[in-house]
Amino acid sequence: MAEHLYTAGVTWTGNRGEGTAHYRAYDRTWDVSTPGKPVVQCSNDPLLGGDPGLHNPEDLLIAALSACHMLWFLHLASDAGITVLGYEDAPEAVGETEANGASRFLRATLRPRIVLAEGADPARADAVHGEIHKVCFIARSVNFPVAIQARYSFRTKG
Repeated sequence: MAEHLYTAGVTWTGNRGEGTAHYRAYDRTWDVSTPGKPVVQCSNDPLLGGDPGLHNPEDLLIAALSACHMLWFLHLASDAGITVLGYEDAPEAVGETEANGASRFLRATLRPRIVLAEGADPARADAVHGEIHKVCFIARSVNFPVAIQARYSFRTKG
């Protein structure tokens, strides 16, 4: 077994001059930085006063879950001799907030639209989806159920 180190920088950018002197005195914004990569500007969920034009932690988590699933699907499909020509996903997650403000995800659904090479077997592609939860870093790390509702179309290579 090998350990991997992941790092990021998170810098709060929401000080309007008073810091956190009172609840409405500051913005819920920050930057995420990783050495050598573009900075991602973020904000709180709009339901909690955040900027709807910026990514929030919930956006980033569902996007990471979807991206990890996609990368493993491409890898395992290739290993299985399934040629993928296109892949798009529109994931959704359902969360809840308790009266005390504590929140969590209840479930997520990935809805990939996958273009397979003409003649590929969608049942085999579905079987690949069924294996991903065993290996995907993000899927193995979340504590809520993740459903997959894949749709396939076909195109000739080239």
